[in-house]
Amino acid sequence: MKLKQLIPILTISIVSFNTVSAQEFISKKKKAKIYHDTWIDFNKNKKKDIYEDSNQPLDTRINNLISQMSLDEKTCQMATLYGFGRVLKDELPGEDWNNRVYKDGIGNIDEHLNGLAYHKSAETQYSWPPSNHAKAINEVQRFFVEDTRLGIPVDFTNEGIRGLCHDGATSFPAQIGIGSTWDKDLVSEIGAITGKEARVLGYTNVYSPILDLARDPRWGRTVECYGEDPYLVSQLGVEMVKALQVQNVVSTAKHFAVYSAPKGGRDGDARTDPHITEREMHEIYLEPFRTVVQEGGLKGIMSSYNDYNGIPVTGSHYFLTEVLRDQWGFKGYVVSDSWAVGGLKGRHHIAEDFKETVYLSVMAGLNVRTNFSPAEDFILPLRELVNEGRIPVETINARVRDVLRVKFELGLFDSPYVNNLKVADEIVHNQESEHIALKASRKSLVLLKNSENLLPIKVDAFKNILVTGPNAKAINHSISRYGPSNVKVQSVFDGIKNFVGNQAQVEFAQGCDFYDTNWPKSELYSITPDEVQQKYINEAVSKAKESNLIIVAVGDNEDTVGESKSRTSLDLPGNQLDLIKALYETGKPIVVVLINGRPLSINWVDDHISSVIEAWFPGEYGGQAVAEAIFGAYNPGGKLSVTFPRTVGQIPFNFPYKRSSQKGQGKTDIGQTRINTALYPFGYGLSYTTFEYSDLKITPESASNDVETITVSFKLKNTGDYEGDEVPQLYIQDEFASVVTYTKVLRGFERVTLKPGQEKEVTMTLQSRDLSLLNKDMKRVVEPGIFKVFIGSSSEDDRLTGQIIIK
Repeated sequence: MKLKQLIPILTISIVSFNTVSAQEFISKKKKAKIYHDTWIDFNKNKKKDIYEDSNQPLDTRINNLISQMSLDEKTCQMATLYGFGRVLKDELPGEDWNNRVYKDGIGNIDEHLNGLAYHKSAETQYSWPPSNHAKAINEVQRFFVEDTRLGIPVDFTNEGIRGLCHDGATSFPAQIGIGSTWDKDLVSEIGAITGKEARVLGYTNVYSPILDLARDPRWGRTVECYGEDPYLVSQLGVEMVKALQVQNVVSTAKHFAVYSAPKGGRDGDARTDPHITEREMHEIYLEPFRTVVQEGGLKGIMSSYNDYNGIPVTGSHYFLTEVLRDQWGFKGYVVSDSWAVGGLKGRHHIAEDFKETVYLSVMAGLNVRTNFSPAEDFILPLRELVNEGRIPVETINARVRDVLRVKFELGLFDSPYVNNLKVADEIVHNQESEHIALKASRKSLVLLKNSENLLPIKVDAFKNILVTGPNAKAINHSISRYGPSNVKVQSVFDGIKNFVGNQAQVEFAQGCDFYDTNWPKSELYSITPDEVQQKYINEAVSKAKESNLIIVAVGDNEDTVGESKSRTSLDLPGNQLDLIKALYETGKPIVVVLINGRPLSINWVDDHISSVIEAWFPGEYGGQAVAEAIFGAYNPGGKLSVTFPRTVGQIPFNFPYKRSSQKGQGKTDIGQTRINTALYPFGYGLSYTTFEYSDLKITPESASNDVETITVSFKLKNTGDYEGDEVPQLYIQDEFASVVTYTKVLRGFERVTLKPGQEKEVTMTLQSRDLSLLNKDMKRVVEPGIFKVFIGSSSEDDRLTGQIIIK
């Protein structure tokens, strides 16, 4: 990390300014004479136009501005300019900018001067300290305000799914880990930090959250999803959206829609052909997006690469207009995923040339095209299409109106610059943010197994500890191109060594690499470890024989999971299982720590190793959190947000699922010809303590189908010896319906912390929609009948049951 400040997070608000003296710029050029006490003369005509008057109604201001715009200026608002080191060659505006297409403005500038991870070309002197970046962003904004005819400000966008994608920003666990916290308040805290850091650095739009459902764990971007269940993802997603946008930063959710279910879990260049029925699409895959639009007031959405039913989403009027705007009432703007427009030709082959892809996407409802290529590539053919009469000017006006509305709502036409630059140095990665980041690393941990109660371990119980495995010292799992750069990530080895101090000797052995030269061919059949890997394994075994405790950290890194990294197996990559088996033969106690981005079919580990902790990609404080969990300073309380199949041959195997669709061949795990059950089910997670559920009350137990709310309450007690977190989960089951429904659906959850002996009454509320379904006519209704209610510790661990009768 680059900065630690001993002050609390401040709430940032956008205020009007009297002069530009409150702002700072890089260049010393003379300020334009357009700044007045209560307004800015954006179009430099020496009078206050309607769009420059903050007292005018929003729509009136937008219409006034559009009436003054030329076609060139309108089309410029429909494109992204990728920032320095991606497309832009200049850190700051230069003379050449007056000769480029963006002399007439631009919709947004993405990832500008952020010091992007893994991209040396994006390194810049302006990414740090934060006040320096804010000053540089002001200088870029100044060009568009002062040097373009109408002075339309830019929307500065950036990624933000693990914390803000900026040099030195606060780093959090990957979304799959945050999903496993089942903690709405924590997600809100993460969103608030991400939004505050964005705003003080000069960003006004954050590409977060990812709302795709991870229902096929072969898919590489499973690591970037909250989970597989639409209700869980919806609830966490809406918290993130609200927390970002309360900081006056646009939340742009992605990837809309049905993006996470490509055929066979494939991504890479494919990312297409989802085999999803219309009913499943609406009930499962679209639900998180609907929720954040209608309940979270979402202002941005990203259109995805894939098709649905033969129509690419980025060229689909149904998705971008009929569903998003007409049915849900979305009022923000749609930005394409990079190359989603060009993919209409290059991936889907429904257009003869790029110009046709421009036509199809704009007519479908796309507002802004994003790609790693010059903005001119899109803007010039767009102008041709309008001049040829193929795209009506009214359509362009509608697309531009959405973009301008967001910019007005952000206050960019009243206060386009970053104020109080030094506040940025006090906010970005401060002490309070670090506290929340550590809390997130802790709460994302899931205890998968502790059958012999080896955990928690007394710190002085073992004098010689071996920490081994490819993730023992690895840190790149928690440095993503979608998250902060240049943060100090603590490894598992460092976390354990720091925690035990001089109370034990801590040794390290590599154990093996994440994969060897045979991988991924070794996904197909077992291959003996090569000479290099066998040497690593032998070294680890030798050190293990001299140790009293083995902690082996295995799983993934950025090479084995992530965007474009789908797999054909869910087994541990490479020779990692060979390492664990060899260590097991020493007879020493072993703790397996999984640091991974997707469910793993660790059947041998589950059968032979007594203690297993799931850490996911745990963020900058992952090593500390893992050490605290192993040695009892923290009691893991996370729950799985995705099902762990036993084998890739079970896929699709997820939650929720339709009745009988995952039914076995008998009453045991093993049927006549197949394995029937999950390795670990959705919602599963153990604790060092125990919890008792009692006194279920449902009010009312009987109601008409227009009932507004039903209250479900029960008592939860910590009956063990440790303080701990439990996540009670509320599921309902529609006993009989006019269409086939799901065996169970999640409809409530709460993460509760209890001291030993402490009891709390937990109350959850069901809304009418929670009991509804899409009938045979695809109309959402609440049908009369019996609804079973389940309260439990996972989707398969029912502690209390009741029922609701709808008349």
